[in-house]
Amino acid sequence: MTVTAVQVQAQKKNSKIDVAEALKGYFKPVTTPSAAPDAEGFIRRWMILEPISKPNPTNRVFTDSYTRENLSVEYFPDQLTVLPKDGDKVKVTMEYQPPVNLSSNRPAAQPQQDQPKFVKATLTWHALDSDHFFVKLFRFATGLDKDRYGVIFWTVTVINCEEDIENVRLAVGSNKAARWWVNGEEVLLLAGDRHMGVDSAVSDRVTLKKGKNILRGVTMNGPGMSEFCARFIDDTGKPVTGYTITCN
Repeated sequence: MTVTAVQVQAQKKNSKIDVAEALKGYFKPVTTPSAAPDAEGFIRRWMILEPISKPNPTNRVFTDSYTRENLSVEYFPDQLTVLPKDGDKVKVTMEYQPPVNLSSNRPAAQPQQDQPKFVKATLTWHALDSDHFFVKLFRFATGLDKDRYGVIFWTVTVINCEEDIENVRLAVGSNKAARWWVNGEEVLLLAGDRHMGVDSAVSDRVTLKKGKNILRGVTMNGPGMSEFCARFIDDTGKPVTGYTITCN
């Protein structure tokens, strides 16, 4: 049976409704061309990729070297340059992990083996506005019935400036390990079994250039919650808000 254009559009609409219901209370699908940072400067509009499995039964392994090494793996093509659109899909090769042990709030125990087992998966990008100043990655994963422990989340957004904004700093709070880039340059590495605190990690000064600026983050979690908050601040710690936010 031939699928008509009308049927395709109806399927897309139903899919958006399903996502909206699944993530209710934490996220809403993007429906406007652009957004602004909130009153405190927090960035709420993000493209979020469904989680990549990376089994970690404990968060104590998140040293600087472990974090950098495992968040440098190429899980999908152009992961440091891609500007995805809502619904775009990527094919990844990732470590297999058994179904999560919900009673213990941690990844299920891995079977003893010499080498990890790898599986192929197709993951989807979602354009979302967070209902809160923080981005609740754990609720994103659970709402979509995806792996929520022992995972890696890729996120990206676009900061649009009418003029250069100089001498600003990226300020991030992250529940678990993370790396962050501004316009392709790494500005923050957050290691350790950490909990999210507002502005708990602050970059050196950067310039947000006139036009599009790409803000990209990747967060790695073992057991427990996973979330982040991000904003730009000036040298006095005040939020910078003179820009708009789009997904691409």
